[in-house]
Amino acid sequence: MSQFFNNVEPNIIDDEMVQKAIEEKCPEDLGDLARGENINFKVVTELQLSFKSILQIDNLWPLENLTKLQLDNNVIEKIEGLQSLVHLVWLDLSFNNIEVIEGLDTLVKLQDLSLYSNRISKIEHLDTLQELQIFSIGKNNLTILEDVVYLRRLKNLRTLNLSGNPFCSKEHYMLFVVAHLPSLVYLDFKLVRDSTVRFLHSLTGKSGNSILQSLCFVALGAGSLQKSGSQKHTTAFVEYLNGSLLFDSLYAEDREAAKLASLPGVEDLLQAYPSWFVSVSGNLYNYGLEEYEKREAEVSKFDKRLHEILTVNQQESKRIISDFESRNQRRLEEIYHAGSGAIAESKRAQGKEDILQLWDALMTLEALVSNDLEELLQDFKRSVDIIASTFIENIQGIYPFHSIQCRDLENQHHEKLMEIAIAILDKLDEDELEENLPDDVRRLLVDKNTIVNAMDTSHSIRLRKIDKRESDMLCNTYQW
Repeated sequence: MSQFFNNVEPNIIDDEMVQKAIEEKCPEDLGDLARGENINFKVVTELQLSFKSILQIDNLWPLENLTKLQLDNNVIEKIEGLQSLVHLVWLDLSFNNIEVIEGLDTLVKLQDLSLYSNRISKIEHLDTLQELQIFSIGKNNLTILEDVVYLRRLKNLRTLNLSGNPFCSKEHYMLFVVAHLPSLVYLDFKLVRDSTVRFLHSLTGKSGNSILQSLCFVALGAGSLQKSGSQKHTTAFVEYLNGSLLFDSLYAEDREAAKLASLPGVEDLLQAYPSWFVSVSGNLYNYGLEEYEKREAEVSKFDKRLHEILTVNQQESKRIISDFESRNQRRLEEIYHAGSGAIAESKRAQGKEDILQLWDALMTLEALVSNDLEELLQDFKRSVDIIASTFIENIQGIYPFHSIQCRDLENQHHEKLMEIAIAILDKLDEDELEENLPDDVRRLLVDKNTIVNAMDTSHSIRLRKIDKRESDMLCNTYQW
């Protein structure tokens, strides 16, 4: 039994729990349906059952049109009862007690799956999830690094989180994963560097031999790889914001966006959006480099002043001790020649007094250097606080939240693209569209729900990538 059972009463998903969840988080246009005596479960596309102390998944079969299901932060021990949810695109089972990956065979449309923080010891039973793009299985009990090779069969996998598993502490862990999953864009919340991928591919050679045969050479080159090219960008916390790198990562694997590009009117829309987005990213990139120089200057100033304080203190200490040693040496010689008379006793008394004066002088120096260091540290802390807080405020201002910045650019673009798609869908329904559309685009425009769900899913993934970039910058700044 789970350790959580000591504090909570485990539940099984029943009709009452489902109805309450729908009532709590039901779209406005479904409000009347959700509050009536009979719920039309077929219109429900999203369901959140987090923090409900759920032990067993059951009674979800009526919700056959669900595209998003949150079952995180429960006490679920087995993946079951999901067979009928064939339209699921997003599934969160994180923070549960699951030990085996199973029960997902029918979820062939799944694109985002989180099994983070469970008790899973083997990656398996994912063969049918060929649409999977994002997979989080961090903080589990994965110990065999070679099991990661299983994920090669997921051809669309671009984002993978394995952090917190036992095998992550193994030497060359990240290089091993990147080598065997060359299509990854993000690994453990970090962008996979193209230079690393090219380097690993060059090691495998045309014969396709295992990268394990070359890991000894990778180990020798890994340090230089990390320091080359974008080290300054990384230290400045603005890595991959120069040029179109961030924008390209948003749309690199978005097949729906690629299909919609052929719609009338979309081409003009796509001309303006990248240039604006890249311009905003570039502004932040340049600002980040400027702030990096300020931080480096402040650290350099601190180091220089610290060195000056310690050097002066050491020099003065050496002078005082040297003077004492010279006087003491002469005094010892005088005591030796004086023998045991009054002169010798007087010299010994002077020696004791001189030792006390030496102690006082050194303790005074220690107090002075302590005060100087305390003042230096306080000044440095104030400067660092100002630099870091200003940088964070500007990131939060420039980056996602102001009217023409990255997140809003994405939102505006999504809204315009949605308007065009809906307008063309209306023309298709009325048989007024003159242009010939490719078959895959027509399948996407089969009805309003299909196109809206597909575009909203792509839009959400892009927004998460934007938020992730901002979060990385803020976390790195806080750590610094």
